[in-house]
Amino acid sequence: MHFLLFYRDLVPDYLTRREPLRAAHLAHARAAEARGELVLAGALADPADGAVLLFQGQGPEAAQTFAQTDPYVVSGLVGHWEVRRWMTVVGQDAAHPV
Repeated sequence: MHFLLFYRDLVPDYLTRREPLRAAHLAHARAAEARGELVLAGALADPADGAVLLFQGQGPEAAQTFAQTDPYVVSGLVGHWEVRRWMTVVGQDAAHPV
């Protein structure tokens, strides 16, 4: 199954405030990728007002735990996060191909 983690309501000076935490955040993401949980991740651009991370697994727990322990969230840069199940139906890695 696939799950999308959305980061929303970033602090107004997000791009500046994230710099001291960026290396730790990226290490956190790379560790989730190495465990086979995180498939793709990245910030939204123009404007830089959120991010979307794609997880795979049997349930939403990996995405939820990621968010709860992400340096960006822990430090208050992300005002709101949400995990949603994504019913993928087309593509080589679709969880529910039709």
